[in-house]
Amino acid sequence: MPEYFDPYHKRPMTMGEIGCFLSHYLIWQKVLEHGYKNVMVLEDDVRFEPFFRQKVNYVLEELSALGIEWDLIYVGRKKLVKSESPVEGSKFLLHAAYSYWTLGYILSENGARKLIGAMPLGKLVPVDEYLPILSDTHPKEQWAAQFPIRDLITLSTNPLLIYPTHYTGEDGYISDTEDSKLMQNTVTPIKSENRYEL
Repeated sequence: MPEYFDPYHKRPMTMGEIGCFLSHYLIWQKVLEHGYKNVMVLEDDVRFEPFFRQKVNYVLEELSALGIEWDLIYVGRKKLVKSESPVEGSKFLLHAAYSYWTLGYILSENGARKLIGAMPLGKLVPVDEYLPILSDTHPKEQWAAQFPIRDLITLSTNPLLIYPTHYTGEDGYISDTEDSKLMQNTVTPIKSENRYEL
């Protein structure tokens, strides 16, 4: 996206952020290609809470029993706002407000369709900005305006089920997204056979 500038570090996207987005995008494509109803996407630097699998099963059972409509459910994230409303009738779910990180989420086939259908590769932002934009919880209206359909139904487990193995500044912390080459905003994506090349 030509006007994108990281709101915290005041810089353009990094090559690592582009790579991260594309890795998620390829998974979304595979969901549609194979007709998967639901998938769980986990990044490689997560720590699972005790009884993770049982807790995921509780959440999935609750979704089914209550008939809750959803596209994406965060199981790990960085919450950026204090107040979020609970999902009516749910013991385990909140309506996710503006969040960062894509540590882990459960994605429905319909959610993948919305994420791909918005055609993000022509106006790329980091994936943890893109998800809040499509769920219409992003505070930057000028970025959100680039995506006129913002109806991704995004929930979150409460409490979260995974956390990062390391946080910024801790011993052992490594970031392939933050500590990579900056992308110049002068590169224009070229569409080729339904894929984009930079």
